[in-house]
Amino acid sequence: MNYNDFICQKSYKHVDAGFNCDDSLLPSAMRDFQRDCVRWSCRRGRSAIFADTGLGKTLMQLAWAAQVEWHTNKPVLVVAPLCVAQQTVREGEKFGISAKYIRAPEFSNPRIHVTNYEMLKNFDPETYAGIVLDESSILKGMDGKLRKQITEFAQIIPYRLS
Repeated sequence: MNYNDFICQKSYKHVDAGFNCDDSLLPSAMRDFQRDCVRWSCRRGRSAIFADTGLGKTLMQLAWAAQVEWHTNKPVLVVAPLCVAQQTVREGEKFGISAKYIRAPEFSNPRIHVTNYEMLKNFDPETYAGIVLDESSILKGMDGKLRKQITEFAQIIPYRLS
């Protein structure tokens, strides 16, 4: 094997596992870079948005969740730290995205469900088309029980955003 073949074997192979974003569903208050992040994340299907503080990550994740819910006609679960979960729901209201904080499965509108990491054990991943991990730095602990629980839970969910 020559060097070019070796390098080609190591290169990242992009796999689109997503869908095209419906721009008409994006909140009008979104900035261009936020729209671009949501479009990219929808096309990828499984992605992460690592934006700095104050750049609207919550709005982007809720807009992504709304896109997945619309595309699949199935609910999306947003998992956040307890101290952020209610704030996520309020942020959605501010931009016209309906989300509801729940601690156990509930099948009603809105179909963007927000819960905290400690409640994840109450949910069935087969119910959801998408999952958002807010404050996904929680996954850094490679040997942590919670990390293992989250990755096993999300494994069968087709659309994922960190």
